[in-house]
Amino acid sequence: MKFWQAASFSEPEQLVEIAVVAEEVGFDGILVSDHLFHPEKLESRYPYSPDGKPDFTPQTAFPDCMAVIAAMATVTSRIRFASMVYILPLRNPVEVAKTTGTVGVLSNNRLVLGAGAGWIREEFDVLGVDFKTRGRRLDESIEVLRKLWTGNVVEHHGEFFDFPPLSMQPAPSGPVPIYIGGMNKRALRRAARLGDGWLGPGQMPEDAEATAAELERLRREAGRGDRPFEVVAPLVTPPDPDVLKRLSERGVHGTVSYPFFYALGPTSTIEQKRGVMEQFAEGVIRKVRA
Repeated sequence: MKFWQAASFSEPEQLVEIAVVAEEVGFDGILVSDHLFHPEKLESRYPYSPDGKPDFTPQTAFPDCMAVIAAMATVTSRIRFASMVYILPLRNPVEVAKTTGTVGVLSNNRLVLGAGAGWIREEFDVLGVDFKTRGRRLDESIEVLRKLWTGNVVEHHGEFFDFPPLSMQPAPSGPVPIYIGGMNKRALRRAARLGDGWLGPGQMPEDAEATAAELERLRREAGRGDRPFEVVAPLVTPPDPDVLKRLSERGVHGTVSYPFFYALGPTSTIEQKRGVMEQFAEGVIRKVRA
């Protein structure tokens, strides 16, 4: 079982130190959220709450997640970093390949690209990107990224993106793993068909177990059951070492210590955050691994 600390909603000036502490106490990874902006009037419905409203507000900081990960990588040596999740179809994948490939090189291959289709239509509208085709754009973007990360001379002629033979340097020494985010059937099928892993929303333990089983079934159906794949399932219940051990045996490979916002409120000091991480490490990580 791998343990990830969510850094979402944290004060930007504390993010680098959060990574230092997380690595020090024994976490395996840091999760960083992605949004370009918050519309003054948010009409899009958040898919993971009963009322359709997200926990964040117009005042919530969303620093560029790749810039944050690059900064965190310079002060750590072991811990991994994932975007949860990067709205890939909102961007041009050629530019994304340059940024993520560079971060992959600078972090010594510790970057995971957590990618999703996105749900805030207003972000797409401002950038002039068709919201309705975001699923197909996401699929094609994954294909483009994996071509460009090789560093070889490649070309692409698809529905949304087209470029002649070219190479992109620096290239990571291996492909950046892509974990697909999302809970709906399309997201699960996409993860099974195209992903190296899956990043979920908060679930009950029994639901996380069922999702892991469904992903395994879909991966076998897609002929990819023998490939490495990581299921990261945050839980809505308090972290119980016995429950996590059981989930680990049932195909759940990772879970998440929730953002400090939930444990400490909208603002907190780095020492308070250290206390939360130390408590999680002592009460959960060490007991699961004992």
